[in-house]
Amino acid sequence: MLDRDELLDLAESIKAEGLHHPIVLDRDGMLIDGRNRLAACKIADVEPRFTTDDSDPLRLIVSYNVIRRHVSKGQQAMITAMACSVSGHSLRTLAKLHGLSRSRLSAANVVLQHAPDLAERVRVGILGLDAAHTATLERKAHTEVIAAQHEQLRRHAPDLAEQVTEGHLTLDEARLRQVVRETDTTRAADGDTAPALTQLADRGEITWDQAAQRAEEHRTHRHEAIRRAQQALQLIAENWTAVHDLTTRPGTPYAQEIIDGLTPEARALITQLTTGS
Repeated sequence: MLDRDELLDLAESIKAEGLHHPIVLDRDGMLIDGRNRLAACKIADVEPRFTTDDSDPLRLIVSYNVIRRHVSKGQQAMITAMACSVSGHSLRTLAKLHGLSRSRLSAANVVLQHAPDLAERVRVGILGLDAAHTATLERKAHTEVIAAQHEQLRRHAPDLAEQVTEGHLTLDEARLRQVVRETDTTRAADGDTAPALTQLADRGEITWDQAAQRAEEHRTHRHEAIRRAQQALQLIAENWTAVHDLTTRPGTPYAQEIIDGLTPEARALITQLTTGS
């Protein structure tokens, strides 16, 4: 639609000179072209003239609202994609019929399907098609990530997923609690006898954020402890020949001199390894 000042100018022109071009309806009486002229006729108090076009409605809409108007290629593509969505015509057919880029039409269709609010902004010329398409793909990717996270939560913590669905928890809150639960399970399996973080949070002794922080600290500490143990065992394995050599020479001056030069902790370990006690 024209803005208010442009519409008033059109009304003044129609009042002075009459309606040059009739308002176009399809065979069913649907307005195809002339929204601004019809509104201006009402303002000017001039009886509008109508004409009927029995051609294919979709072609009429595209012809009057895309081809004849000074709109960008992105707007043309969006209007055409919108027409296809209600007509059942294929994008390929209309791309060929009206000389529109298939890639541009495809981009318009993606925006229309996944971000109809952005599609409308493209149609009226507020937002460019390329920018809308980029924003739509980002939205779509974000939505897919959220859906995957919710599905993972549903598989591993269906009760928390249900609370998200019912609006009692946000997805981030539910995933945080899931992490705390998993950490409690790992701690118990490792033989940790400290109170479960879940219990502390449920009783209000700590917040869930604090529970999550402690859980993350435990996971980090556990990971580092495992890494250090692996490195130590790898070092022992790489030098196992020396240990085995001592087992073949128990009580010899050679073995005794080696043992005497070790720390008490190392001597105790060698004794256990060589004697089995």
